[in-house]
Amino acid sequence: MAVTKEQIRTDYPLPVYNYRVDIDGVSFSFSEVSGLELSYGMITHKESYAVSGKAGPNIFYMPGQLQPLSISLKKGFIKEKSIAVFYDWINSTEFNRIDKKDIVIHLLDETGSTIVSWKVIDAFPTKLTAPTFSASSDDVAIESMDLTALRITMEEA
Repeated sequence: MAVTKEQIRTDYPLPVYNYRVDIDGVSFSFSEVSGLELSYGMITHKESYAVSGKAGPNIFYMPGQLQPLSISLKKGFIKEKSIAVFYDWINSTEFNRIDKKDIVIHLLDETGSTIVSWKVIDAFPTKLTAPTFSASSDDVAIESMDLTALRITMEEA
């Protein structure tokens, strides 16, 4: 039996190459976005026989605090955009004074409509890496920026 367009649209996974990134409401093109992870620290609690009354030790594991996100953004170096956005943002960092921004990553369908989005809340830059230079390469100059953020939310369109 042949697969219809509607079955493909609803049952097949979306490709990862069709996405858009908004930083403070301005759209940017990135070659790679990674680190969209939600994780909790682990708390280990051990009880001895004297406390629990059971042969022990009894070990309990519980979720701890939500861990901060470490996100990496990579893109081709473009003079006006790279300096105006990445360099100026990280260069404005001072001890305990930073411009935190919300970042939204949209996974798009074939028409360019958002299917699902991840909102990274209170992100700030922690590292800016310049392109790697090589006289024997014809690759695009790629810069990367590492961000730390408070949390992430996920929303369906």
